[in-house]
Amino acid sequence: MSTPAYYTEEGLRKLQEELHHLKTVERPAISQQIADARDKGDLSENAEYHAAKEDQGLLEARIAKMEEVMANARVVDTSQMDDSRVYIHSKVVVRHVDNGSQREFILVAESEVDIKVGKISVGSPIGKGLLGRARGEVAEVITPTGSARFEIIEISR
Repeated sequence: MSTPAYYTEEGLRKLQEELHHLKTVERPAISQQIADARDKGDLSENAEYHAAKEDQGLLEARIAKMEEVMANARVVDTSQMDDSRVYIHSKVVVRHVDNGSQREFILVAESEVDIKVGKISVGSPIGKGLLGRARGEVAEVITPTGSARFEIIEISR
C-alpha cells in the first residue's frame, strides 16, 4: 500500500489538470503519430513508428504514476492545523545559526515544490530537519554539502 501524499487544494487541482492534459491532449497526439508512421509502410524498418511507440509507452507509464499519486492524495485543511509545531504546509521563518541569515520556507509535497517561492519538500533534508520542531528550537540539518543549524523563529499557515 502506498503512503498518502498531502496536498493543498491548489496543488491537487494542478495535478488533476496535468493528468487531464496528458489524457486528452498528449495521448491522442501520440496515437496520431503512430497512425501516421504506420501509413508509411514497412513497420520493421520504420524509425518514426518505433519512436512513437516508445513515446507512447513513456506517456502511459507517466499517466499510471499520476493516477497512483491521485489515488493516494489527501487534501490538508490548514485551518485545522496546530501552528505551534512545523508540519506540512507550514510557513517557517528560520535563522541560520552560523551566519545569522534568515530564510522563509513553506513545507509542501514533492510535486508542489517551487524553490523560487520558497516551497520545499517535506522529504528534503531541510524539510525533514524542520518537521515537528517548535518555535525557538534549533534543527540540525544534514545536507549534501554538510551540516547546518536553523533556529525556528516563526511558524504560520
